[in-house]
Amino acid sequence: MQAHLFALAAIVLWASLAALGISLQHVPPFLLTGIALVTGSVLAWPAALRKPRLWKLAPATLALGVFTLFGFHFFLFMGLRLAPAVQVNLVNYLWPLLMVVLAPWYLPGSRLRGVHVLAAGIGFAGAALAILGRNSAVDSSASSTAGGVALGYLLALASAFIWANYSLQTKRLALAGTGFPTAALGLFGLLSGALSLLCHGLLEAPVQLSPTDWALLAALGVGPLGGAFYLWDAALKRGDARHIGLLSFLTPLLSTLALLWVRQETPSSAVLLATLMIVGAALLGSRAKD
Repeated sequence: MQAHLFALAAIVLWASLAALGISLQHVPPFLLTGIALVTGSVLAWPAALRKPRLWKLAPATLALGVFTLFGFHFFLFMGLRLAPAVQVNLVNYLWPLLMVVLAPWYLPGSRLRGVHVLAAGIGFAGAALAILGRNSAVDSSASSTAGGVALGYLLALASAFIWANYSLQTKRLALAGTGFPTAALGLFGLLSGALSLLCHGLLEAPVQLSPTDWALLAALGVGPLGGAFYLWDAALKRGDARHIGLLSFLTPLLSTLALLWVRQETPSSAVLLATLMIVGAALLGSRAKD
């Protein structure tokens, strides 16, 4: 139960990302990500200053964390440059499904039962409905060639796999007794944020940020690109990765509801049906036994 509460708290924070992003649309994505990740790392600084050994990590562990936080956003943003945003977002949300179906390959004693596959399929269908249901038509605004669009989808899939791999690796290392402390997320965020800022300098035009922009970026760092990672880590180390993966389908749904609330719009029937599908999938999967 504690693991589910941590996961739900992380999901709620991630769901606020789109609503916050509306006010930061003018900020280049790598600059936004870099500032937010570095800000989020500050949450772990007090612990690291008290116990510096918390940031003394094996090179492989450090590489896993930095590559994940940087690579996830890098591939996602590059995919968004090449392919329609709605479809890229949908492909990216394959990561909860990948967490469920790949669990047996990562976690000793974990089996993939038919009910897990069924629940994951229903959950992904609900997530797709939540994403597509807020759009009257499929987004086809990308100006890339067909090959470029296909590459955009592949990059979004790579982003999804990176996060699913990281989540399952975190659980595997914890089970093996070789896991990293949650405070290590601060070092991951600091280094991956620095890499994002480097990408901003190389790939994006400079912009002038207002005091309001800085306040929103701070909220982004403390919340969806900071605090959420620590909560997610705590959830994975305490709970069943398959059940947590099913809960993660709530992210696009809650994100859609947050956007509707900000815009003072009423949820459509598609969004309401998506709610029933995702909650039902989570309940179905949570009842499955190994």
